[in-house]
Amino acid sequence: MPHPLVTADDIETYQRDGVVLIRGLFADHVDTLRAGIERNMAEPGPHASENRKEGHSGRFFDDYCNWARIPEFAEVIRSSPAAEVAADLMRARRVQMFHDHVLVKEPGTSMATPWHQDGPYYFVEGKQTVSFWSPLDPVTEAALRCVAGSHLWEKDVLPTRWVAESAFFPDDGQYMPVPDPEAEGMRIVEFPMQPGDAVAFHYRTLHGARGNTSQTRRRAFSLRLVGDDARYVQRPGPTSPPFPGHDMQPGQTLREDWFPVIHRA
Repeated sequence: MPHPLVTADDIETYQRDGVVLIRGLFADHVDTLRAGIERNMAEPGPHASENRKEGHSGRFFDDYCNWARIPEFAEVIRSSPAAEVAADLMRARRVQMFHDHVLVKEPGTSMATPWHQDGPYYFVEGKQTVSFWSPLDPVTEAALRCVAGSHLWEKDVLPTRWVAESAFFPDDGQYMPVPDPEAEGMRIVEFPMQPGDAVAFHYRTLHGARGNTSQTRRRAFSLRLVGDDARYVQRPGPTSPPFPGHDMQPGQTLREDWFPVIHRA
């Protein structure tokens, strides 16, 4: 039986569309995550970015790979039902930690999160992957937007640098150009959300978010997990996150001392 927060329909939707809403996944952990984000912003890690783009207003902060040094994040990963829900959605027997990600758009932030897939930036591939994106403030206009079914596309979307708008890797023909989902009539899924709700989406699901033109902050916590079939893959250049010195070889499962198993069926 799946976790009480998940229905059989949710699992089918996730497999088919690559995205599904899980109400209340982190509802009991909102204050803890807010405290963790405040600590993260006061003590940014080496990957932190302010995403300053010429001609845009506001502040768009993001940072990742901080769970091991921010106790609030580690507590939520350990005590929330996220790993069990991930196992159900991925149809996996084992769930492994990949990384965390914080994204904060202050009031009046005009910069959008560009359309992208997460997978092409990462050094991991597999059908059993999931990201949870959870707002810690009520969201409507700045909610996550996902293109249903894009995780099943034949080609990955070219990863780009968000501010510079340049290609992250050399394009040798293995990538498709970044599409314009609205102009191309794709089915875009987005949800009004309350703090602690979570959008679950596959690493290959195309997604983005509008700027935050509201009068309130939009703080979001993301948790990236992998399942049984996830394997290390070599990319054309340094990945994001980079994880230097990991010493893994193509085809290997992620090393458990760096990416711990957090759930076994």
